[in-house]
Amino acid sequence: MMASSYNAKEEDGHIAAASTHGGAPGVVKSKKPDNTAFKQQRLPAWQPILTAGTVLPAFFVIGLIFIPIGIGLFVSSNNIKEFEIDYTGVDINNPCYSCAKNFSWNNTTPCLCSLPFTLEQPFESNVFMYYGLSNFYQNHRRYVKSRDDSQLNGDRSALKSPSKECEPYRTSEGAPIAPCGAIANSLFNDTLELYHIDINGTRNEIPLVKKGIAWWTDKHVKFRNPGGNDNLTVAFQGTSKPVNWRKPVTELDPADPDNNGFINEDFIVWMRTAALPTFRKLYRIIQKKPNTTPTLPSGKYVLEITYNYPVLSFDGRKRMILSTISWMGGKNPFLGIAYITVGSICFFLGVVLLIIHHKYDTRNTSADIPS
Repeated sequence: MMASSYNAKEEDGHIAAASTHGGAPGVVKSKKPDNTAFKQQRLPAWQPILTAGTVLPAFFVIGLIFIPIGIGLFVSSNNIKEFEIDYTGVDINNPCYSCAKNFSWNNTTPCLCSLPFTLEQPFESNVFMYYGLSNFYQNHRRYVKSRDDSQLNGDRSALKSPSKECEPYRTSEGAPIAPCGAIANSLFNDTLELYHIDINGTRNEIPLVKKGIAWWTDKHVKFRNPGGNDNLTVAFQGTSKPVNWRKPVTELDPADPDNNGFINEDFIVWMRTAALPTFRKLYRIIQKKPNTTPTLPSGKYVLEITYNYPVLSFDGRKRMILSTISWMGGKNPFLGIAYITVGSICFFLGVVLLIIHHKYDTRNTSADIPS
């Protein structure tokens, strides 16, 4: 009697709730999920059972695949020839010591220094010349934000009124700075020239190609001059050069009008900020001449430097790097070492687990039922 009374009250409560929420009187709404395979969790599923017969082969297969790949990557990286020379000028015996110590932004006369070096082995095919900086944090949050992409894309309104993100390099002497921001203001502007000393002691200049060092998308999409490239003097009229620049943006490359303004490739390369405080950026390309080998023969060379970029104030270092490339890019042994390490660990774990499996596997494989 008590049970039927309770059920009647519960049913009346459901009916009342249904009526309250706009449902039809007499219809009971249930909270029970629908009786479907999805809602009742009856969908077919694969539940892997890890056994020695499935796990051990996986370890050995991974090891046997990764180790050869790692060896190939490591050997390819080691076959890339690379030469690096520091020209910061911190050592008193360094030819650039005087330029580094006596640097002044007010000095209009460029300081020149020559750094001799020797290549012990020849460089084949195309050779890439980089400049490298150390202890330079291009990944600092405020530094990375200090730019105006609309201005760099040729927007005339942004040219006259740069973004506030460029502060304190937004205006100079009442005129808007073009290009604005801390990244552009710190543009690397050392000039590097390379000479080969032949057996007669004659200096032969090595041709350095400055086109093709920037990403295609940067050169043709992200960076555009306001009003095209017809008359940059008129386009940038009423703007000011960045504070630390010696020349305005319209005179970055006087020898090549198509390499001026915001589409100057040295400028574009610099504006792509580095992720680490020690980095290198492509400066020039030494192209291999037809029917000539090698591109850079072994012997004596001289690096001529126009010292415009101070780094001693933040304990930085500057260097010039010559490098060849392979199918995998530049010299980077890390990827090969990583593959070899992972493959070796998997193979080693496979051997250890195999020994443990054979030594401690006491399962009874007999079909007889023990009495």
